Parts: sequence; structure tokens; C-alpha cells
Amino acid sequence: MSKRERISPVDTAWLRMDRPNNLMMIVGVMMFDGPMDYARLRRTLETRLLPYRRFRQKVVHDATGAWWEDDADFDLDGHLHHAALPAGDQKVELQKMAAELMSTPLDPNRPLWSYHLVDNYDGGSALVVRIHHCIADGIALIGVMLSLTDTAPDAPERPGPPLEMAREDGPDSFFWNRVFEPVTQGMISAINLSTHAWLKYFELLTHPGQVLDYSRQGVSMAAELGNLLIMPSDSQTRFKGKPGGTKAVAWSEPMPLTEIKAVGKALGCSVNDLLLSSVAGALRAYLVEQGDPVEGVEVRALVPVNMRSRADEGKLGNRFGLVTLLLPVYLENPFERVFEVRRRMDELKGSTLPVVALGILAATGLAPKFVQDIALDILANKASAVMTNVPGPPQPLYMAGAHLVQQIFWVPQSGDIGMGVSILSYDGKVQFGLVTDRHFVTDPENIVSRFRPEFEKLVYALLLEPWEELRTPEEIAQSLEEELAVGQCAPASKPRSPRRKPPAAPEAAAEAPPSRAD
Repeated sequence: MSKRERISPVDTAWLRMDRPNNLMMIVGVMMFDGPMDYARLRRTLETRLLPYRRFRQKVVHDATGAWWEDDADFDLDGHLHHAALPAGDQKVELQKMAAELMSTPLDPNRPLWSYHLVDNYDGGSALVVRIHHCIADGIALIGVMLSLTDTAPDAPERPGPPLEMAREDGPDSFFWNRVFEPVTQGMISAINLSTHAWLKYFELLTHPGQVLDYSRQGVSMAAELGNLLIMPSDSQTRFKGKPGGTKAVAWSEPMPLTEIKAVGKALGCSVNDLLLSSVAGALRAYLVEQGDPVEGVEVRALVPVNMRSRADEGKLGNRFGLVTLLLPVYLENPFERVFEVRRRMDELKGSTLPVVALGILAATGLAPKFVQDIALDILANKASAVMTNVPGPPQPLYMAGAHLVQQIFWVPQSGDIGMGVSILSYDGKVQFGLVTDRHFVTDPENIVSRFRPEFEKLVYALLLEPWEELRTPEEIAQSLEEELAVGQCAPASKPRSPRRKPPAAPEAAAEAPPSRAD
């Protein structure tokens, strides 16, 4: 019999999260400026990817749960595919291909991943990668992808990690079992297999006194659990509803990271603040164009938070929590919006919600599937998007001798969430990616095209002087409008440093935190 390993509770939760309208796959598109040799790519996967045992294991089920089992019939050719794009706009056709693969399940009888090599893409080549979320989270997979690359095109073909580096911890060794297991077990014990199971679960979660004895952090954790469950849904927009299951994908052209950092330094905001604010502005502009109301509109995004330690390096599996962020779509003023995003991000510091979210995933992975479905539905109904912002390698990379020029990865949208936003840095640039359900948005490129203009509003305004006459974000925005109206503003490739300190966030200037630009 093939070797078996029990799938951890957290990874089990992701395995069972698959729905016809939302498949739990991490999907990436990698673009190269030259042709990629199929045979060399195959050797790279064989020597560097397959040493990670998970990529040679399939999922099997029995009465006791789900297991990783070595695939005795494993065939690399069943996972590496050659593809060709039809005639037409190459970017559009690649986006269509990625969207179709996002909507197509992986073969459950094989290890849950696939690579699709596209020849002759825009004078080079492209790779579309699909990996089921139960194998690993985004941070771990970034490490896996880096292990497939080199820093030079003529680098020798080297072996991958030793097998012992690719072993997944068993369910009893992860930190949540030591810290949070008493809480999750207490919650599970309150669940019975009846139609009122979730009501009992809710009752336990919303009464902190019932779980205080389980952990020294029981108070804050129980409070976060209660807050999560009673959290109101975000605004009802066209981004929210019942997904149909057919995806649409788009991505932007890369933006210089130095430019973003310069603006962040001038405003005392992080790169993350600026990017999230640009996303909010792009969503707002799209809704306005569609004739939808934006007054008071906020779009809540679920944001993964890395919870890996140095001891977790080289290991697969899922080790992340979640925070929820309300994007202030209702704010038109770009300065007011970025300061508000900064304030909301600061409020998330020190939150125990990521640990709580991880514990919920573990708990639902141990609980009956119907309990997991109910829990995920409740969480998903409170949000409209999943958003990731992952720092990638700062230097150019090569895979199988081909130069990687662009890459974008999306995490799946759980429950009935129908929109995923991806922000990824690579080689000194930042790239936006968007996936939507066609039932909500048929033209995600229309939203993606607005990310950079929303950021450039801040760039243009920072070039306006004198600062002493621009005391509020409203005044800055008004001045910007006047400048644009007379054609005195033009895009700048790189903002110059302001001669005076820009205005602080309204009503909070005295309490504004020090600059934390990334």
C-alpha cells in the first residue's frame, strides 16, 4: 500500500471548500519574453518540483477523513500540457484561457495541480499554473515557484530541495494545536448533528465567558469571534451576489515600485495603503460609470495574513489567518481616501482576528462538512472580495532559461465571493490582477485600467505647489481639478520630492503615526 499521511484540519477545510461556482485553486500566469523549451521545463519540474512530495500525492478519502497518498501511477505528462492561443489579441486570448482554467476543476484522481505552457505568446511564451489551495497557501507557493527559477539564463540545471524539506507537518505539530486547539475543540464539542447545530456554535462563540478558561488569550479571541459573527455585511453592489461559476480575468501593466514608494514617503503612508486606496478608487470609478450609487458604499475584502515562522520555511500546507478590510469606495477625494485606508489598516495592528480565522478553519476542518459550509457562507456574505498583496523577488528571474517579465497569481474566492484582487511585486515593479465572476462583472479590464490613473491622481497632486496653500485634502483635490482643466498637468514618470511637508490626515494630524512607507 502507498504511504499515507492524514491531511491537517486546516488543509482539509480548503479541500472541502470547492464549489462548482468557486474552485479552490491558486492560479498564476507567468509571461516570458522569449521561447521556453518544453523539454527543459519538463526537466525543471521533474528535478525541482517533484521533490516536494505533495506534488506526487493524490487525495483519498475513507470513513476517518482525508489523506495524502503517494500516486502509484503518477505521470508528469498528465500535469504538464502544451497549449496554443487562437488568433487575435494575445493578451485577451491568454486572459480568456486563464479564466477558463479557473472555472475547470482539477482531476480529483490525480495530484491536484497542472502547468500549461503557451508557445508564441507576444513573441515569447507564457505559463498558466493551477495548484489546489489544500496543498499550500500563497506564501509557501511563492517559495516553491522561486525554487524553479534561476538568476541567470545559463544557470546549470540543479536539483530541487531534498525530500525531507518537502514533508508536511502532521496535524498535531502545528502551533494552533498548542495555542488554539482547546478553543476549537470547545467549539466543536458544542456542535450537534441537528438543524440547530450552527445556533449552538454561535451561542458559544458569542459568549466569551464560556471559552475564557481555554487560553490566556481567550478574552480577545472570543471577542473577535463574536465580532466576526455579528459583523454587518458590506454594501450591496454589483460585486455581490450568487456567482455563476464562469470567470473573467484581467491584469494591468506593471507600475514602477520606486514611484509608489516616493509617493508613500511624501504622504507618510505605506505602499500597501496607496495600493489599496487605488483599488478602492478604481472600484468607485467603475460603479459611477455603470450608473450605480456610490454614496456610503464600502466594499469589504478578506485579506490573508501570513502566520509562518522561520521554522515553517520549506514546508507546504496552509498557515495564514484573515483580516477584514472595508474599502472606503464612497470617498472621491484621493487624499482623503488614502488617509482613511491608512487609519483602518492601523486599527488592524495587534488584532487577534488572524489567529481566530485560522482556528475557525481548523475547527471547520474537523467538523462535519455542512457545518463548514454554513460557517463559510456566513463569512462570505460579509465580504465582496478576496485581496492579496504579496511581495515577490526584487531581481529578474529565469525559468528553464527563459526570462520572466511578468507574473500574477490569484487566490480563490471562497463561498459566494465573486471577486479577487491580486497585487504582486516583482523586479522593481507592481502589478494588479483582477478576477471576477461574469455574473457580476463581464469586463474586469475596465476596472484594472483604472488602478494606475487613481494612483496618478496622488502623483499629480504632489507636484502642485505651494504646499502652504493646500491645507486639506479637499483643497488639494480642488487645485488638482483646476490644473487638469487648463491642461497644466501631465503624467510624470517619477515624482519629485515636495519642498514642504504635505498635509496630514484630516482630524488626526496630531495623532498621525510616523512614516511607514515600505
